[in-house]
Amino acid sequence: MRCGKMAAPAAGTRGGVRRRCQRLLYWVPVLFISSILCWSYYAYVTQLCLLVCLIAYHLFFMLFVWSYWKTIFTLPMNPSKEFHLSYADKELLEREPRGETQQEIFRRAAKDLPIYTRTMSGAIRYCDRCQLVKPDRCHHCSVCDKCILKMDHHCPWVNNCVGFSNYKFFLLFLAYSLLYCLFIAATDLQYFIKFWTNGLPDTQAKFHIMFLFFAAAMFSVSLSSLFGYHCWLVSKNKSTLEAFRAPIFRHGTDKNGFSLGFSKNLRQVFGDEKKYWLLPVFTSLGDGCSFPTCLVNQDPEQVSTPVGLNSTTKNENHLFPPKTLRDSQSHLLTDTQSWTESSANTEKGKVVPKGMSNPGLTVENET
Repeated sequence: MRCGKMAAPAAGTRGGVRRRCQRLLYWVPVLFISSILCWSYYAYVTQLCLLVCLIAYHLFFMLFVWSYWKTIFTLPMNPSKEFHLSYADKELLEREPRGETQQEIFRRAAKDLPIYTRTMSGAIRYCDRCQLVKPDRCHHCSVCDKCILKMDHHCPWVNNCVGFSNYKFFLLFLAYSLLYCLFIAATDLQYFIKFWTNGLPDTQAKFHIMFLFFAAAMFSVSLSSLFGYHCWLVSKNKSTLEAFRAPIFRHGTDKNGFSLGFSKNLRQVFGDEKKYWLLPVFTSLGDGCSFPTCLVNQDPEQVSTPVGLNSTTKNENHLFPPKTLRDSQSHLLTDTQSWTESSANTEKGKVVPKGMSNPGLTVENET
């Protein structure tokens, strides 16, 4: 018995050490990128030393480092407390077997939430690990072990989840790192040619010049494809996960369900104030928990965004609609009064027979 009692703490200790080692390993790609960046600064400023270009170089360098820092250290946003099950519901779930009682619990928890996406079987998306109803576009990250709002992907190069809170920073990081590499390659090209034609003096600097051009050109190719892909995602209002698996609504799959048109898609990520678009400061529209869609057919029993879950911006004029319309009819970013009137008319004319259940509210656990 004594040996059995000692075994459990020992196993827990080994598990804790393993998790700490994993966390340290996750920082290896970040350290690699940081070391390349530091070396490139040394090689360009001290070895190449093009005085005319140093002002522009430091501008790109500063924006690159700033956006990279913000992408790494901006914490991913998690669903708000309204999406979590109450303590009483959690206890009830533990006591009750899977069946109608559990479905009733989830049905009650989801009825006042602004959710329109479903699982492949048409069930409400529920995270069993976080014990919450998943907001639209929210997914559980196996690395972070949390549900991330508007999750795009978990990026090892920043050791962080890219989602609603830092997606703009990630885009700017790609943009400024690409500009940084292109600038170095362009200004270093003439000296790289001289290196191969023996036009440079035989010093240590010539090797820095050669490898600097190779590194800048190589990263420019990979970054240009990645940045172009994410620009396409922004124009279509998609995440990387949604590009691989289209979101599913009650009426079925719709790969363009969240697209509001190019201009509005762009503003949803970068915000309304164009003067902040190129700076790594948070200006994205919304709260990450609810998103407007371009769909016509929504759940007849799904209510509008509840009080406290409305999208908020600096001017707080972007309320998410209780009933979504096509882009040509959408006044999300221009007029909020029409949504208020539409909500009142919808609630006034809605009749739900007593005891009628919504087949779209059947529940399926997801992780």
